[in-house]
Amino acid sequence: MTDTTDTMPGWFTATELDSLRGRMPILYVNAIPVRVDESGGVTSVGLLMRIAPDQTFTRTVVSGRVLYHERVRDALRRHLEKDLGPVALPSIPPSPQPFTVAEYFPTPGVTPFHDARQHAVALAFVVPVTGDCQPRQDALDLVWFTPEEAAGPAVQDEMADGQGVLVRQALAWMGHVP
Repeated sequence: MTDTTDTMPGWFTATELDSLRGRMPILYVNAIPVRVDESGGVTSVGLLMRIAPDQTFTRTVVSGRVLYHERVRDALRRHLEKDLGPVALPSIPPSPQPFTVAEYFPTPGVTPFHDARQHAVALAFVVPVTGDCQPRQDALDLVWFTPEEAAGPAVQDEMADGQGVLVRQALAWMGHVP
């Protein structure tokens, strides 16, 4: 028997994806790019600048769907390359372990995470990168913040839909209590 399932990005039409989003949770990965020193301590956190659907500027982490028949590790690599460029040089272990699981709901307030389009479950990872990062796709910019800046009110106020909570959780997981 031949498998004819198309696993390339866009394998659902926009209408089909909207229908699925209304009926079942969709699996995502969230990646927080970091720079580390020679002892493995985090020196900076990379956050993207995007234009939100309401046309405001917002800071976000790398994020995207896991496609059918795609390993989580491969999804991480694909989204990091899509958002940070092909020479970001992410260090993803052979068997990546998330620091948390973020549940995004279309109803605000169920969890700190909100996505008006859907119920989504995101495996969240901290990923060290060593290469030159150049934002691509719909990312306008990438700014590297110290852990203290990333957890501070100025940056947190620029993050929506629970992204700031996710960054603070990542920092706590890495030993930087915000």
